[in-house]
Amino acid sequence: MTSQILQSDIPASLIDLGVGNPAPELLPLDLLRQAAAHALAQGDAAPLQYGFEAGDVRFRQALAVFLSQEYSLKIDFSQLFVSNGVSQALDLICTLYTTPGDVVFAEEPTYFLALRIFADHRLRVVGLPTDEHGLRIDALEDALKRQRPALLYTVPTHQNPSGATLPLDRRRRLVELSQEHGFLVLADEVYHCLSYGEQPPPPLASFVDRGAVLSLGSFSKILAPGLRLGWIQGRADRLQTLAQSGLLDSGGGLNPFTATIVRSALELGLQQQHLDHLRRVYATRLAALDAALQHHLAGQLSYQRPESGFFIWARLLGGLDAEQLLANAKSHGVSFRPGVRFSSKGGLRDFVRLCFAYYDQARLADGVARLADAIAEASAC
Repeated sequence: MTSQILQSDIPASLIDLGVGNPAPELLPLDLLRQAAAHALAQGDAAPLQYGFEAGDVRFRQALAVFLSQEYSLKIDFSQLFVSNGVSQALDLICTLYTTPGDVVFAEEPTYFLALRIFADHRLRVVGLPTDEHGLRIDALEDALKRQRPALLYTVPTHQNPSGATLPLDRRRRLVELSQEHGFLVLADEVYHCLSYGEQPPPPLASFVDRGAVLSLGSFSKILAPGLRLGWIQGRADRLQTLAQSGLLDSGGGLNPFTATIVRSALELGLQQQHLDHLRRVYATRLAALDAALQHHLAGQLSYQRPESGFFIWARLLGGLDAEQLLANAKSHGVSFRPGVRFSSKGGLRDFVRLCFAYYDQARLADGVARLADAIAEASAC
């Protein structure tokens, strides 16, 4: 049998450590059944109508309460704009804030599917160096001497793929530079709530009042990706630009029916319960993947253990090309994402991204053992 819940099916014989999805058993079917029953019992047909462009007010109010607690920051619902998840938010922002040929700064490495969206809009991506703490601000300052970007895309907390978290002083300086040089910061903050150790610095959402930041969030990682529900947090004038787009003018607010069900999940405390459960499970799986890598591949991989998120970003120390290794790995029944896919320059060829969210501890250990066999075979050639 194959799994039928992913964008691409995974054969039962394959352990795909590259997939960035929540595990099937962690998809909260019963929770959403309870939330849907509660929402439909209200007898309100409004969620079946075209919605207000920025999104249902009651949903945004419930979301603001939830985020205020998670961010330790007072969030006003008027700062929130409902999206169909981060991917659609990125696409909408690129439509309204860029023109073909514009420059976008992005971290190197960066989320590989964001690169696809920027390519759709024919934007020129310039990759900026990172270190163990995320985006290097000195490299950004140097790049701004040569180019003026329309946007800077960053995953500041538990970065995909590296797991790095940008320190507070760098966050402040990034916002200052965006104001000085007139570019918009797109902060993809989908992993901010998935902290299993030390709490991260305040999100870049805390800087939206300065006008140079749009913070993107989603229920894909903390509830279920199939909901296709997320939010953009920003200053009122920025959100008004989004609301006046042709997409919203024609179709109304995004996903009002689903938002109503998730509002019930928020108001009933079900979202918080589920998030607490995810943190416990993912912390255990992170520890399991780390232990398996230390046991099977010590001295052959180099990585910084992340505090949170979904991924371990590791460098192959034997001079192997990860993309070439992938075919051999699949013959051993294991897969991963090669680092080159996360590069805007065709680099990072000796890196691999490994996800610990999808499989339990036993399957993670088995997958790493298979990967070790593949690396040993490739190294012997």
